[in-house]
Amino acid sequence: MNHMRLSGLAIAAVLATSTIANARELRTAPGAPPAHPAGGVLYPNLQKYLAEDPGDLTSVIVGPEIANVGNMKDALQSQLVDVGNLLPLFVPADLPHIAFAGELALTGTNPQAMGAAMTEYVVNCAECQQELKTFGVVFLGAGASDVYELLSTKPVKTAADMKGLKFRTGGAPWTRFAEHFGAVPAQIPVPEQFEAMSQGVIDGTIASIADLVSYRLVEIVKYVTYIPLGTYHATSNFSTTSAVWTSLTPDEKAEFVKAANRANTDFTDRWGAQMPGEAEEAAKAAGIEFVEPDLEFMAAVKAYAVEDQAAAVKTATEKLGITDAADRVAAFNALVEKWTAIAESVDNDPVKMAEKTYDEVWSKVDLSTYGM
Repeated sequence: MNHMRLSGLAIAAVLATSTIANARELRTAPGAPPAHPAGGVLYPNLQKYLAEDPGDLTSVIVGPEIANVGNMKDALQSQLVDVGNLLPLFVPADLPHIAFAGELALTGTNPQAMGAAMTEYVVNCAECQQELKTFGVVFLGAGASDVYELLSTKPVKTAADMKGLKFRTGGAPWTRFAEHFGAVPAQIPVPEQFEAMSQGVIDGTIASIADLVSYRLVEIVKYVTYIPLGTYHATSNFSTTSAVWTSLTPDEKAEFVKAANRANTDFTDRWGAQMPGEAEEAAKAAGIEFVEPDLEFMAAVKAYAVEDQAAAVKTATEKLGITDAADRVAAFNALVEKWTAIAESVDNDPVKMAEKTYDEVWSKVDLSTYGM
């Protein structure tokens, strides 16, 4: 069953028998369809790496019709799944310190660096670890998207073009960006953005260009504006329920961490490096126009990205209750600088980045106490 993808009635059989037939078979949920890098690479590669290891762990993938990013909190806490793709920005009240790192999205320019920085930040953040423990999961690494852009049905070349347009935003950083430039942000789940855009409810989305193929937006988007709007790196790719984690042997935990670490950088490579090129080719074939923003708009966006860190501190202090937010910004920025240098030194190679992340982060973690 190691390489099965389950859906519909098949899940019932798995839920009823998997823990009895094989206590080490993990029910895993990418929360996204196969076209998305989480469904197409992240979780299948975890399966592959677990199968390559001589240990006992295997996994079975549960489709998004059972557990998706919108209901992943419930899926994990009810133990419908053992391992799930949890997005902290979707549950900021539960994971404020982790979500806070996502508030710094607009600083992101290198996906591999951002995924590694997020991983090191969470692993070594005592408050983050306590939040995860209270939530009932264990963190096994993060990944990151390519740099976000504007995907729209109307052309956006200048700051003035933003005014009055309705954009789906995937979190507070992009909501603030939209509002700053006079657009109207809309909180719409990722799977629903196609319908919302096709019906004219929104004029576009602030997202990865990979969404053109991941969510079929290539069929309705008319324009892509190349403007750097940061990365989506506030991820907990393999959130593992505490009940499952504590049941694993030391060797199984080590096996799991190594497999997850390798899959995380593969995921980032797929999302941040491979898919943008594929999406661009699909866009060109569909007749989508690529818009170069004018210099004034580009300068304004870059200036805003710097200013937004102060807004992130204010949000963290007032809404998330984080009293040392300014210090955390400095610490996270230092990690981004560190990992940007590392990522560039290995040319963003996912295999080498996995090795670097293991050496710099996971090799220093005592797995006998981690997550406990």
